[in-house]
Amino acid sequence: MVRVRRPLTLLGMAGLLLAAGVAGAAGKAPKHLNKAGGNGLEAHYTDSGPEPLLAKVFDAIEANRLDLAMQQTDALIKAYPNFRLAHLVRGDLLLARSRPLNSFGQGGGPTAGEKIADLRDEAIVRLKGYRTKPPADFVPRYLLQMHPEQKHAVVVDTQKSRLYLYQNDKGTPRFVADYYISQGKLGAEKAREGDKKTPIGVYHVTSSLPRQKLTDFYGSGAFPINYPNEWDKRQGRNGHGIWLHGTPSDTFSRPPKASDGCVVLANQDLDSLAKSLQIGLTPVIISNSVEWLSLDDWQSERSSLLQMIEEWRGDWESRNVDAYARHYSQKFNADGQGYRDWVEHKRKVNAGKTWIKVGTGNISMFRNPGREEYVVVTFEQDYRSSNLSNQMKKRQYWIKEGGRWKILYEGAA
Repeated sequence: MVRVRRPLTLLGMAGLLLAAGVAGAAGKAPKHLNKAGGNGLEAHYTDSGPEPLLAKVFDAIEANRLDLAMQQTDALIKAYPNFRLAHLVRGDLLLARSRPLNSFGQGGGPTAGEKIADLRDEAIVRLKGYRTKPPADFVPRYLLQMHPEQKHAVVVDTQKSRLYLYQNDKGTPRFVADYYISQGKLGAEKAREGDKKTPIGVYHVTSSLPRQKLTDFYGSGAFPINYPNEWDKRQGRNGHGIWLHGTPSDTFSRPPKASDGCVVLANQDLDSLAKSLQIGLTPVIISNSVEWLSLDDWQSERSSLLQMIEEWRGDWESRNVDAYARHYSQKFNADGQGYRDWVEHKRKVNAGKTWIKVGTGNISMFRNPGREEYVVVTFEQDYRSSNLSNQMKKRQYWIKEGGRWKILYEGAA
């Protein structure tokens, strides 16, 4: 077995990763993921993608075991032939056999500076994502409730360049898998057309575009999302064409910040994710940094908001317009009517009714992950009264106003 007598510094490899807090024993899950979580949840820990092998490579470098690092790198390249980061690491390892290295990517040649920086960033976020999984008994705060037909939900963490897939297990989100992603070149919080940023908010998949209808740039397919949504439009945000999509056929993955605003996955990851996406149903929640809640805290937030929705429904049925109107924001606007005019209109409408019954079925609730505090509530409304009946799918945006949840917007979903 060959060992390097002088430490293989590779600042951007073991040293840089140690500084970033991601180096450690290869393939070992954090302690909280090696056992069942609270509330009867079993830990889910996926080793899909190149991260497990990549972690072993850097652990071997950290241990100054060049021969083992080369073996692991060759295995990584065999599994993922187009993985540019693996080829760059191999170049460094080969060069390190002849002389000490003091920076990441020296094996890539003197003119590859910008590309090397991109690959270094990719190495860091991939290994951070692999070694800092969320607790098994915690869920993203934003998935308050999926309705029965929504089989999965997608949550994106732009800071970690990670996409998390959750299954709807009788109303409780269960972790399924996570994938490395690329986001906008200039980061997140999209506001304008062409700003090269990824939007933050609550969205859903609107269609599926197969490979045959796209150029090779989008890889194995694309799934557009509904940016800008109703909330974005109220905030004056514009732009279009935000998709989940793949990579060109000669590219395994792109740097963490490389798109014009889309969320980009490796083709094999997109193909895997595609099996769980439902057009018009699957929520896609994009966050700067995912906030995790224990199941107890999640259940508490969920129950609180469901209670508010039930109070709104009951006050509507009571025909007490003042009680009903207290659930709406002072900023509420309906068909051009401000809050006060809308209340007076409701008062006149209800005066002609002797009874009202309102049913709310298949409720979904998703909390905005951004700085703006709101919850998107969607449900099937069955309205019946003494002189009118109708059914519709309704969407509401609830905001915190004066310490209380109130409806800012409602309309057909």
